[in-house]
Amino acid sequence: MDHITFLVAVVIVTALAFDFTNGFHDTANAMATSIATGALKPRTAVLISGALNIVGAFLSTEVAKTISGGIVDDTLVTPGMIFAGLIGAILWNLMTWLLGLPSSSSHALFGGLIGAVWVGAGQHGVHFDKVVEKVLVPAVASPIVAGIAALLATYLAYRITAKARQDSVTRGFRLGQIASASLVSLAHGTNDAQKTMGVITLTLISAGALGHDAGPPVWVIAAAGLAIGLGTYLGGWRIIRTMGKGLTDIQSPQGFAAEAAATTVILTSAHMGFALSTTQVCSGGILGAGLGRRLAEVRWGTAGRMLVAWLITLPAAALVGALSASAVTHGGTLGTALIAAVALAVATAIVLASRRNPVDAKNVNDSNQVSIRPAGAPAAA
Repeated sequence: MDHITFLVAVVIVTALAFDFTNGFHDTANAMATSIATGALKPRTAVLISGALNIVGAFLSTEVAKTISGGIVDDTLVTPGMIFAGLIGAILWNLMTWLLGLPSSSSHALFGGLIGAVWVGAGQHGVHFDKVVEKVLVPAVASPIVAGIAALLATYLAYRITAKARQDSVTRGFRLGQIASASLVSLAHGTNDAQKTMGVITLTLISAGALGHDAGPPVWVIAAAGLAIGLGTYLGGWRIIRTMGKGLTDIQSPQGFAAEAAATTVILTSAHMGFALSTTQVCSGGILGAGLGRRLAEVRWGTAGRMLVAWLITLPAAALVGALSASAVTHGGTLGTALIAAVALAVATAIVLASRRNPVDAKNVNDSNQVSIRPAGAPAAA
């Protein structure tokens, strides 16, 4: 522990802060459809999801190893670079949460790290072949696979239950959703908590506290699991509204199909070490479930805005990470303090803006739109 300098400690705290934002940003992945269909009450849903995120963090470390020794060269990375990358990821998470956009926390983290390491260590500090293999290919394939699986499952669910009583079908699938949503939460903890474990492990390796290619220590696993679990319990209600009500009108068979498809894809990818976006997987599952029900309305405008957010997440976070890394690299302690102060000010402004038109457990199912203006307020000319 002699290697744990003040900067390293700051980076670890910042990484856990990102993990916390990851939790409330991605709560919708597991629980949006269950809340929308009434299978679970909002507060009950986020409590179950938070607890299972913590459990899931202990199931695997393959994704953590991809982060700590895969996409960047851990021999060239410094704690300052990692700090800069985390700032980019946190600010992107908060901005998209304010807008109610289910963007990828994972890609925000990857983008921030890539931008920071590129500026701090040069182009050779980033393993672009691994970025393509472990990040970009899964980003394209995983929502498509989840969407097709959910579409087929939804179609079969309605065909099989076509002659059954509607109330019995609804009640049965709502019970099934409790199990399937719980599995998504478990899978989310397995996949997403590992990303913060990987970042902290990378920080400890860069500081000499761990050896090259080391895995995350137990205390890192526990801290990352607890941080994402607490964030999940806080409830990212703005994004829950978008995913539960904004993409399609979800019924309980669709919710079950979407969650089952997402769980399968996420757990398989986590086992293989693919650091995919659980947000994209779950969104793909919801869209597939919407297409799988005859006459279901799919809101393509919302889907289009989400797609734009997905496309710009990695480069936007990379730009912020690069700018932050430039300040940290050239400004030393003063530059690091300046970036931290600016980030804190921006984060505070975003939180205050969200309070102008809050979304919480009481009104999460009231609308399919998220606004940052008070209800009834005129738009700016």
